Amino acid sequence: MNRQAQAVILLLLGGAVIRASVTDLYLRYVKEGLRPFLIAAGLLLIAAAIMTLWYELRPPAHRALAPADGPGVGHDGPDGHEHAHHEPRVGWLLILPVLGLLLVAPPALGSYAAGQAGTALSSQQQSDYPPLPDGDPVQVSVLDYASRALFDRGTSIGDRRVQLTGFIATGADGQPILARMVLSCCAADGRPVKLGLTGDVPAGLPDDSWVEVTGRYSDRLGRDPVNDAEIPYLEVESWRQVPVPKRPYD
Repeated sequence: MNRQAQAVILLLLGGAVIRASVTDLYLRYVKEGLRPFLIAAGLLLIAAAIMTLWYELRPPAHRALAPADGPGVGHDGPDGHEHAHHEPRVGWLLILPVLGLLLVAPPALGSYAAGQAGTALSSQQQSDYPPLPDGDPVQVSVLDYASRALFDRGTSIGDRRVQLTGFIATGADGQPILARMVLSCCAADGRPVKLGLTGDVPAGLPDDSWVEVTGRYSDRLGRDPVNDAEIPYLEVESWRQVPVPKRPYD
């Protein structure tokens, strides 16, 4: 692959990164706070591609002489005629992942990833939690509720009604659980937070269906078969199916 082709791939890759960064697509790959770094990286890739193309497309008289045996430069063969080096065409396959990023929006991590990893709440967290904000029901994240239910034993929740949004996954006993992936940096390090459900459990929904559940604290605990960590439960009073949120990760 010559430098012009490499520059085209850089340009496409930079454009794909910028496109993902100015839309909500990047939230399927990294945390929200990394957006400025993605934009900067995309701009650097585009600048590098433009500079390479500018250099390669200049008239030959304005370029520095390349080494006699450099890539792509011909040499005399046994018959005395000059033979050019041909770059392997397989190099163009490098453009396929870039086109995939441009044309296909991948789904966020879901029930399959949750089933392969143990719950993220496997180590001792803080035990003192601030009071829940006003509202009935009060909207909390799956991570916040699970932390309060597990490490605060529901003291800071009390008898308040809470509302959580997550996706459905199948638990070890075959029953639906509520889960949401949390990221430290990017999707590669995503881990699930899992909640068992009692009461009016969402039924008849396939895995990866997103639901909004309303309920109260339950002191019931389960065990995650992947890492043997405790899984808190929620007593569900009502639920409804919702679209996939723009920010699928906690």
